[in-house]
Amino acid sequence: MDFLRPASWEEALAAKAEHPTAVPIAGGTDVMVEINFDHRRPEYLMDLNRIGELFEWDAGGASVRLGASVPYTQIMEHLRAELPGLALASHTVASPQIRNRGGVGGNLGTASPAGDAHPALLAAGAEVEVESVRGSRLIPIDEFYTGVKRNALAADELIRAVHIKKADGPQQFSKVGTRNAMVIAVCAFGLALHPETRTVRTGIGSAAPTPVRAKAAEEFLDAALEEGGFWDSKKIITPSIAKQFAALASGGCSPIDDVRGTASYRRHAVGVMARRTLGWTWEAFRSNERSAQCA
Repeated sequence: MDFLRPASWEEALAAKAEHPTAVPIAGGTDVMVEINFDHRRPEYLMDLNRIGELFEWDAGGASVRLGASVPYTQIMEHLRAELPGLALASHTVASPQIRNRGGVGGNLGTASPAGDAHPALLAAGAEVEVESVRGSRLIPIDEFYTGVKRNALAADELIRAVHIKKADGPQQFSKVGTRNAMVIAVCAFGLALHPETRTVRTGIGSAAPTPVRAKAAEEFLDAALEEGGFWDSKKIITPSIAKQFAALASGGCSPIDDVRGTASYRRHAVGVMARRTLGWTWEAFRSNERSAQCA
């Protein structure tokens, strides 16, 4: 196994063009596990840790441009207001040591359906900035996951950053695991309210071959909130709406039985998380409105 160590982004792109099979590594929290267990033996490893811009973010506009290697710890500490769903998901990633090293780019590159960042990115409607010597492009998150641990990257492309609109409403993330830390998700659920467009987006992890959205649940809730005047009245969502949203979210996944849980349990858990996160986000939305009226 050869080790490539580019000193700049341009050198990294040139190296990736020359060695398309090279596996990029920054935090190494996924790649090194596969190598240590001999599940993967790439011909080339490309160390990106010398490229400082990958560890930077820009929150100056309507969206946050998050460098691919920004550690989860930094998201938790500095971007909680702008990216609340992703900050909550970051809290659930493994251990403090891994949160200090791992970043969203690694989750996207690995494209495991169990990656903790994916539900939050789907719910927020993120875009992935990728580049090669041929040029750069933005891939909508809905088009990024193409199969089990497969993504839309071309062989010569690297992930440079992720673009995520700043939250215009409450966001939540929930995860089921066999313990509270150092655990791969049995299943996970992300939810984001978007009051500006009066829409809701979701993200489901570890309950389908790829991270997915519960689109039927979203469409139902969008219509129910609009037709019932909930966005304007800020009234409590009725139990029947919450129950139907949960059922549709549960039906939106296609899980399997494995060592972490059964398919039936995952479907049930996704429904429970959908109902709970809807209650949490809607109450936060109502509370913010009440606070604004009292101010």
